[in-house]
Amino acid sequence: MRILVLSDTHIPVAARDLPREIYKAIEGVDMIFHAGDFIDAGVFERLRSLKEIKAVRGNMDSEELSSMLNTKETITIEKFKIGLIHGYGAPSEIMQTVRREFDRIDVLVFGHSHAAMNLKKDGVLYFNPGSPTDRIFASKNSYGILEVTDKKIEGSIVEL
Repeated sequence: MRILVLSDTHIPVAARDLPREIYKAIEGVDMIFHAGDFIDAGVFERLRSLKEIKAVRGNMDSEELSSMLNTKETITIEKFKIGLIHGYGAPSEIMQTVRREFDRIDVLVFGHSHAAMNLKKDGVLYFNPGSPTDRIFASKNSYGILEVTDKKIEGSIVEL
């Protein structure tokens, strides 16, 4: 299974729409994860019309989105437990902050810092796709791909 991972899309504040490359990449995946800060519910609805989506709310999301989405989700794919959360607090402490939110997980997908991360630590894959539209705290825009098989789960960051 291939999962396209987004966070911090900040539409329409940072951009009018997602980059075209994202829509092209969606054609080749099975599912979408979004770790919050859509800002506008229209982005969520558009993505949901294209593929199955698992999403959480971020600190910048509209009231409409905040009423539709949870703060965090635990998703099981194959034998892997994946924690999905936006995150909060200082970007320098984001890994510790989001880790405290989940018990036994294999992958922790988060956003908030806008800085892409694909790091395995203490048996957990910490995966932040960065932002495809905003470069605060990051030198490049990006999104992520998670590849899941029955034996392993791996992430990759795609720079835009």
